[in-house]
Amino acid sequence: MPLPSSTVYRRAAGHFRRSFRRSISTSPPEEYDVVIVGGGPAGLALASALGSSQLVRESLRVALVEASDLSKVLDWTPAAGTFSNRASSLTNKSQTFLKDIGAWNYVDEERTCPIQDMQVWDGVSDARIDFSASLLGLGSPGQGMARMTENLNLQRVQILDKLKVQTIERPEGSGDWPLVHLDNGGILRSRLLVGADGFNSPVRSFAKISSYGWAYDTQAIVATMFHSPRGAFMGPNTTAFQRFLPTGPIAFLPLSPIASSLVWSTKPPLATALIASGPVVLGSMINAAFRLPDVSMRYLNGIVLDAHASGNPVTASQIQAEIAWRERSHGIDETSAYTSIIDVGKQGIPPADAELLPPLVTSLQPGTVASFPLRFNHTDSYLGEGQGSRTVLVGDAAHTVHPLAGQGLNLGLADVECLSRCIQNALLQGGDVGWWITLTTVKIQLRRFAGSRTALVPYGQERYFENHKIMSVMDKLHKLYSTSFEPVVWARSVGLEVVNELDSVKAALMMQASGKRLEDASPWDIGANVVESLAAATDTARVVGTGVSGMLGAVLQGALKAVGNASSQSKH
Repeated sequence: MPLPSSTVYRRAAGHFRRSFRRSISTSPPEEYDVVIVGGGPAGLALASALGSSQLVRESLRVALVEASDLSKVLDWTPAAGTFSNRASSLTNKSQTFLKDIGAWNYVDEERTCPIQDMQVWDGVSDARIDFSASLLGLGSPGQGMARMTENLNLQRVQILDKLKVQTIERPEGSGDWPLVHLDNGGILRSRLLVGADGFNSPVRSFAKISSYGWAYDTQAIVATMFHSPRGAFMGPNTTAFQRFLPTGPIAFLPLSPIASSLVWSTKPPLATALIASGPVVLGSMINAAFRLPDVSMRYLNGIVLDAHASGNPVTASQIQAEIAWRERSHGIDETSAYTSIIDVGKQGIPPADAELLPPLVTSLQPGTVASFPLRFNHTDSYLGEGQGSRTVLVGDAAHTVHPLAGQGLNLGLADVECLSRCIQNALLQGGDVGWWITLTTVKIQLRRFAGSRTALVPYGQERYFENHKIMSVMDKLHKLYSTSFEPVVWARSVGLEVVNELDSVKAALMMQASGKRLEDASPWDIGANVVESLAAATDTARVVGTGVSGMLGAVLQGALKAVGNASSQSKH
């Protein structure tokens, strides 16, 4: 769904600079009902959600604090044919939420891509499962299980950017309201302090909310890949591919007819060696990783690692010669769909099974190859208590999940939807947000309570279990596919192939991954839970592929513009 034009960006940016960049005096503290710390997708989406509500606009003062310059989000105008390596998939549920708060109006659908099908298979046994949007009745053009978009393609309330949070305190005499000290000397006093400030959350530290988790022995390589069009016989580039290798899963997620996004999770030394070998070698290894048997991939990985350790990275000609030799040893000829040397996509009618594999990578977009460590982290609570009361966490400040299924952004948006709903319900019921508002239309006074724990308990109850369930599935899937132990490989392969034959079970899993709910969920609770740890993550991973390249940027930009629109409405 289309992103706004550069003209719209500039107009929105101008509005933000006039409306959001307020000067803040050092004393006395400026009072807000809600202060959101963090201007990423979760923070901006929450600001948009609150700003889109007339009740909130008329009742509460909301501010968002962000250390970076958000004008870069507003002015985001990527060159045609280029894509960010920061891309995410949005489920249908997340898209509906963004539409409801007005953020999707600013998303350029031309920079998003629906995922219509998913192909997922075991890198050791080749056991395979496929998913199609047609199972959900989403086979019409433009629909899909999820949609990929760049992070900068999404981001509405009083925005205070280019300001860092220095400290957060609750001194004597301040009541129970947190005081947020900014690096320009300004102080914000808030009835409700929202931490949308990422893994190293200052808000979480202030609230003394503990967490548990661990680092995976895994590094994720991301890049934007270019390839030939699929061709008339193959259909559009709307299929996501994921292969589970013992070293980690590799995913190929569609962005456009000739571009796709890479997420390759592998061991840190191998990730370092692959990137250091250059884009041509990396591209060749990507093609091989989807096609060659595990024994040959282990051999090729060893070549790359040894060459890197020697200080003389493997050359493109060397690795391509090795790949060609390995293909011949496996009986793969030049007409096979499994060759990664000859671009069979240009030879007219594609070979048999070509639809089971991603198109061959021809090049990588300069500047998009990067890597980052993977970890699991979950806080013990999303709500602060005692000295940390009147605080709440959303998004990565509360949870960090393995990118196996690309659900991080969707979990954060679900947090935001639930929290904004709780705040609006609190306003409707009356309570404790702290200041009296006269509703002249009905001649009554209501005491608002957006910051009270009573108002926020439903948020913690609803979101903690849902997030933990998905995070646990992702973690167990990672561990399940990180071994080559034969009994485990046999068990997971049989399970995957059995599920692949059960369309009703696949439809249930896809509904879970795409954010849809079964009308009668009870019969599926047992069955879906049995196979969820084996397949839910895989179809979710395909869901990620749907919009990998355009979604996150579009979401950030759309949410930010929606905030501006809400601020404008509140002044009229």
